Amino acid sequence: MGQWIGGDRDGNPNVNESTLEYAITRQAEMVLRHYLTEVHHLGRELSLSALLLKFPKKMQELAGASPDTNEHRQDEPYRRALTGIYSRLAATLKVLTHTDAARHAVAPQNPYTYAEEFLADLKVIEASLISQGAKALSDRRLRGLMRTVQVFGFHLATVDLRQSSDMHETVLAELLNVASIEVNYSSLSEAQKRELLLSLLKDPRSLRVNDHRYSDFAVSEIGIFEMAKKLRHRFGKEAIRHYIISHTETVSDLLEVLLLQKEVGLMRGVLGKKATADLIVVPLFETIEDLRNAAPIMRDFYGLPGILDLVKKSGAEQDIMLGYSDSNKDGGIVTSNWELYCAEIALVQIFEVLEKSAGVKLRLFHGRGGTVGRGGGPSYDAILAQPPGTVRGQIRLTEQGEVIGSKYANPEIGRRNLETLVAATLEATLLNPTKPATKAFLEAAAKLSQASMDAYRGLVYETPGFAEFFFDATPVREIAKLNIGSRPSSRKASQKIEDLRAIPWGFSWGQCRMTLPGWYGFGSAVESFLNQPTAANKKTALSLLQKMYKEWPFFRTLLSNMDMALAKSDLALASRYSELVPDLKLRKKIFGAIESEWNKTVNALNLVTGEKVRLAKNPALARSIRNRFPYIDPLHHLQIELVRRYRSGKHDERVQRGIHIAINGIAAGLRNTG
Repeated sequence: MGQWIGGDRDGNPNVNESTLEYAITRQAEMVLRHYLTEVHHLGRELSLSALLLKFPKKMQELAGASPDTNEHRQDEPYRRALTGIYSRLAATLKVLTHTDAARHAVAPQNPYTYAEEFLADLKVIEASLISQGAKALSDRRLRGLMRTVQVFGFHLATVDLRQSSDMHETVLAELLNVASIEVNYSSLSEAQKRELLLSLLKDPRSLRVNDHRYSDFAVSEIGIFEMAKKLRHRFGKEAIRHYIISHTETVSDLLEVLLLQKEVGLMRGVLGKKATADLIVVPLFETIEDLRNAAPIMRDFYGLPGILDLVKKSGAEQDIMLGYSDSNKDGGIVTSNWELYCAEIALVQIFEVLEKSAGVKLRLFHGRGGTVGRGGGPSYDAILAQPPGTVRGQIRLTEQGEVIGSKYANPEIGRRNLETLVAATLEATLLNPTKPATKAFLEAAAKLSQASMDAYRGLVYETPGFAEFFFDATPVREIAKLNIGSRPSSRKASQKIEDLRAIPWGFSWGQCRMTLPGWYGFGSAVESFLNQPTAANKKTALSLLQKMYKEWPFFRTLLSNMDMALAKSDLALASRYSELVPDLKLRKKIFGAIESEWNKTVNALNLVTGEKVRLAKNPALARSIRNRFPYIDPLHHLQIELVRRYRSGKHDERVQRGIHIAINGIAAGLRNTG
């Protein structure tokens, strides 16, 4: 389990070493209190007496080491041992979180240093119960507790660190300038940066100059690395394992993070001489261009002297994160999915060689959001649709937004969803359900991708006034004022689509029921693909698309997700939102283009799938939508009127609250909205 609450600094200046420490400390408190409760219950349940049963030597030693001297428990080794374990856990809680346990049979003492010590004590009890023929007693609670300790340790969940690559460059530029190593690091070419960074990774000396007063920003960024080192020592190495680099565009972006690790002692030794790094450097490839460059960047990175040996000695693991949201906003849903597919295949080919030669294993990390436009959709189908060889027994993916609550708030539903993920991973690994796509499939997908991207970018980035339409026709400005995001809605104070973050982009289109990121461009792509000189050629092209839908899980899942996005769209409601655009000519132009593409996409889906209605193969979801949407439709009309009032200058608190309530209500009704 992992998360990045308290560790994700990309776009959020409020995240620092203090929030990182607080996040992990709160996690530790939660899991330690759970352990204390379970150990307390075990003490009540395991009342077996030494007067009636023989206890193994290790069990006797564990009971004898307990500070419990209560005469009523002297013939009850399990209870004495568990009282001692409880006191050690209580002391651990005090040391790690500075809080106290709820109850004490004896005073807290002798804290555990690592979770493995706690687990070892539990294993002694388990072995003793089994030797006495009482395995059923260990199955009831003890085995579950042991498994919990194995998974969650004293940290509960791994916290991923994340920062944008340009921030690392800024910090290093300051360090290198002060140290008189390089006056203007940022102006260097990529080749010059690599050469300099490699030489510094081979140098055992620190970059920091004693007594120099560095900028607050540099101190804060380095402080995160120093806190990570401290917390790994305090809570165990699993507490922080990954460092994600947003906007990875060059090899030097990876080397910079290694150098910052070296600066604080997270990287020990020097490159080329048995060096090890504590944190896995995880590149995040987000835009279409980044995805296309992913394989060349990783090939060049591992081709540098000393890097392969460093990774091998540091655990031989390489995580690579793929961004669904920004690639969709950049190129549309078809191109985003296609480029992700191509990037995965190219990366697997590189790491197949590295695994055979050096044992370095690739783990792909899928940055999926709730909406179809952000990579959402059924997780089971998404995993099975991965390219051949990309799963291999492990996969990492994000669950974000309201999806967390809908999938995991209820224990039974949460267990079902986890089982679904495990089942899909096992199937994708062992049964090889996905065969390599044929050359004809790949060529057709490439053509569809290009035509779709042309249509999408033609509207979003090349149509004059589109940004104005978007900001007027959707509640994006009102969404930005909601306290539901971890960062500002835009990277810069502008109304450029390029600067807008992917989450408010997708969320806003869902609110106005256009769901544009989930389907736009596919209709034009199919129309272009079927635009053949003869009827026979057109029939052949359509047959190929229909064959791709039937035989290729990637293409079938893509169309299924678009089908769901279209099912949640409503052009009648969307037209009401478009009336918020004051420029009548612009409104008709942009909304007319969206409406035309919507009709093209619906017709294209009908042609390829053979279905005439949306969600024909998912009657349960169709029924759910049919039952839910009549309740949220009035909220849309209320929201439109309240937004109109607010924008006209009526900034009454009740108006603002009404807008926010409507946004939350619509999001809850649509479910996978962000």
